[in-house]
Amino acid sequence: MFGLDQWIAGFSDGTTMLLLVLVAILLGLRHASDPDHLAAVTTLIASGKERGARSAGALGLAWGCGHATSLFAFGLPIVLYKAYLPEPVQRAAETTIGFVIMALAVWLLVRWRGGAFSSHVHDGARHSHEDGHVHPRRTRSPGQAYGIGLVHGMGGSAGVGVLLLASISNRTVAVAALGLFAICTALSMTLLSSGFGLTLSHPAVSRAFTRLAPVIGIASLAFGIWYALGAQHLAPYPL
Repeated sequence: MFGLDQWIAGFSDGTTMLLLVLVAILLGLRHASDPDHLAAVTTLIASGKERGARSAGALGLAWGCGHATSLFAFGLPIVLYKAYLPEPVQRAAETTIGFVIMALAVWLLVRWRGGAFSSHVHDGARHSHEDGHVHPRRTRSPGQAYGIGLVHGMGGSAGVGVLLLASISNRTVAVAALGLFAICTALSMTLLSSGFGLTLSHPAVSRAFTRLAPVIGIASLAFGIWYALGAQHLAPYPL
């Protein structure tokens, strides 16, 4: 994104172990800040009932682990054998990510339209409603979040990082660096999700969430459409 991966990768000469480790960590931490990740995790957390830091962090960890799993699985052949997915498959994977972001955005808008985030005051306390019930159930399980992350990790947004690791001559070191890259990506996604959850659970934000939800949903939907079109070379795709 904006040349940051190339800039980080430039600190490594491909041979010095300490530099390789540091660069792998930095790439993993930065990877979670990609716009597609931010859009996905925002709608993932915002569409759920429990938006506290702990609940959001648990979803983020599951999502990050799913992402790390596919990142490692698809990066391994590249690191070991320089075997890349065919271009049509890569484009299909990126397009799928766009559809995943759109689906999350639409679900958020549907729940908002159904009054899921409305609230009322009863005996001095604020209660939330969802589908006419005072005690809604959790809308997103860790297993579902893992599956979303699994699909999301199939895309090629970590390409620069994987290409850097593929340049390492020692295969054992390269695989270890790839694993470190994937783990750091998952951890940073957990931290981001916890941050979003903490923000969304703040009383001021929570009270305004009925107005905030459609803004998040529409913005994420527009981004998902653009991302899918960009993957098919039907729209500018500078990121």
